[in-house]
Amino acid sequence: QVQLVESGGGLVQTGGSLRLSCAPAGRTYATYGMGWFRQAPGKDREFVAAITWNADTTYYGDSAKGRFTISRDNAKNKNTVYLQMNSLRPEDTAVYICAARQGGGSWYSAIAYDYWGLGTQVTVSS
Repeated sequence: QVQLVESGGGLVQTGGSLRLSCAPAGRTYATYGMGWFRQAPGKDREFVAAITWNADTTYYGDSAKGRFTISRDNAKNKNTVYLQMNSLRPEDTAVYICAARQGGGSWYSAIAYDYWGLGTQVTVSS
């Protein structure tokens, strides 16, 4: 059962930008921490960014620092998380996957997240 739905992926040239969105499916995640991971073919799932339920703290993986920005809108009927990606590079090519967490554990670890989307493909051409 899909819990989160990502959108906004696509093909972009090096140096370009994309804005990914993650919306809930069938439930609200307003009180959940949210994160973005990515997975390229043949590679492990990699932490990209995360945000607390009230957006007071954000976390970024090394590859995202200075280029990506995570944000969220908890307004009623929206409850959407965004990932603004700038200065994209070919090595950013991956499936980007949204995740939600309610408990503790490291923000950087996939094991700490409870619900996952199916992902959206981002391809950066050189």
